[in-house]
Amino acid sequence: MIAFDEIVRFAKSRLKDDTTGHDFWHGQRVARLGQRLYQADCEKQQVRPDPETRDLIHVAGLVHDTIDEKICSDPEATLEALKHTLEHAGLTSAQEADVVMTITHMSYSKNIKQRQSLSLSGKYVQDADRLEALGAIGIARAFTYGGRVGNKIYDPEIRPVKLVSHEQYRHHESTTLNHFDEKLFHLEALMNTSSGKHLAHERTLYLKAYVARFKEEWDGTDFNPDK
Repeated sequence: MIAFDEIVRFAKSRLKDDTTGHDFWHGQRVARLGQRLYQADCEKQQVRPDPETRDLIHVAGLVHDTIDEKICSDPEATLEALKHTLEHAGLTSAQEADVVMTITHMSYSKNIKQRQSLSLSGKYVQDADRLEALGAIGIARAFTYGGRVGNKIYDPEIRPVKLVSHEQYRHHESTTLNHFDEKLFHLEALMNTSSGKHLAHERTLYLKAYVARFKEEWDGTDFNPDK
């Protein structure tokens, strides 16, 4: 049996000071949402959920950002510490390998040039993580991260670009609002799972309505004194 409390402690210890939207609560939401997506798809397919798959979604969701280069000063050392924790928490070598494969290959930047192959559990974790970039929470996280790294909210003279590499994604000049055009609006088409695609569509519509309203307010066209 997996000692989830040990994995929770590891995630909390590594993410407790995060102020970019990649904190422990984000990881917990990814873990729970990934499990709900998996459960929903199993019900649609009328198959019994596999307990091991549910556990792997839970574990990978909790720890996926502990090694993220955006918030981790030494991803390699942290990954080694995580492997030790997973082993101590009772994961088999195969389960540990599944989690490590997921969290080292699921990020958007790792999939810009070529889509990475993930296990079934990995696909649900990736979808849940991408869904966290959409909807109301996605908007909050986008502006939180943009402010943390010094991006402007919006500048109409800085145009969105097509992202073609990890290096460009990390270092090109952009704004938080451009991030919607450059990345967030594309996530729906990248979903792996049936339930993930359904929820991504709903949350993307919410984002598009927000951006449309933002630009109306920016231009002042939302105000009609005759109404």
